[in-house]
Amino acid sequence: MPYVAPEVVQRVKQIDLLTYLKSYEPYELVHFSGHTYTTRSHDSLKISNGKWMWWSRGIGGRSALDYLIKVRGYDFVQAVQTIAEQAAIQPPVSIPAEKKTEKKLILPKPYRYQTYAVSYLQNRGIDVEIIQYCLKTGQIYESENYHNVVFVGTDQSGIPRYAALRGVGTDFVGEASGSDKNYSFCIPAEEKCCEVHLFESAIDLLSYATEQKLNGGNWRETHLLSLAGVYQPAKEIEKSKVPAALTRFLKEHPEVDRVVFHLDNDRTGRLATRAIRTVLPKKYQTRDEPPKQGNDCNDSLCIRLGIRQTKREKRHIGRNFER
Repeated sequence: MPYVAPEVVQRVKQIDLLTYLKSYEPYELVHFSGHTYTTRSHDSLKISNGKWMWWSRGIGGRSALDYLIKVRGYDFVQAVQTIAEQAAIQPPVSIPAEKKTEKKLILPKPYRYQTYAVSYLQNRGIDVEIIQYCLKTGQIYESENYHNVVFVGTDQSGIPRYAALRGVGTDFVGEASGSDKNYSFCIPAEEKCCEVHLFESAIDLLSYATEQKLNGGNWRETHLLSLAGVYQPAKEIEKSKVPAALTRFLKEHPEVDRVVFHLDNDRTGRLATRAIRTVLPKKYQTRDEPPKQGNDCNDSLCIRLGIRQTKREKRHIGRNFER
């Protein structure tokens, strides 16, 4: 059994479920009423006053650790490791005070092989040439400790500023500690271009690129930008803000004057598209091109390639691998 330092376990146990979901799975959290929340996956699971209760199953607890074990079905070590990686909790080390620096991006250590990462992306229908391009440029790699797929976002100098994490064989989704959403996963156009395409996630971006290639087009012809997750507009749409990643991108690419939306087909995606189009400066032309099939761009690609949904759903079963 993999060793987990007692100090790490202690810190993990202190993280309550509401804090965990707000910080690392905000898309899963749904406000119920007052100070009570529920989740998208289990509407009978209520979170309130530092506790949670899954009423339909008669199961309850306090911590995020309890939740991953009792609701998600993780074993103890897997649950501890999942939360520890999300929160960048490391075993204590002795570091002189004068050497401490300000918070910065902490990228997971790369694994010497990319087997699980490549297999995961291919099973999602992503084209091999596109995968190899991302591996070569360092925008995608496989982490050593948990074998997650890491999607890296860089600044104009090529310095990593953001990293999204995706579990292989689990439903783990997160971000590396110190990630700056201003620099989310992006594949810029090969040459000067006036158009940028927007996606919720890196997987959707890569799926769209794959479909462009399947259609005989040049997948590097336009800028491709992910928004690092679900965008939450303000209650009054007119008061919403342009997503940080898009704001930064448009500032650094003043030649861009067209924005094309490929956000999800669900209510959240449609509302986000409407909100961003509303608050974007009028000098930008916008176009809405939601996925032709399924809920998101990866659904559309998998349906086109005949990849059965049940195979994709298997990524929610199992556990992360250890070495």
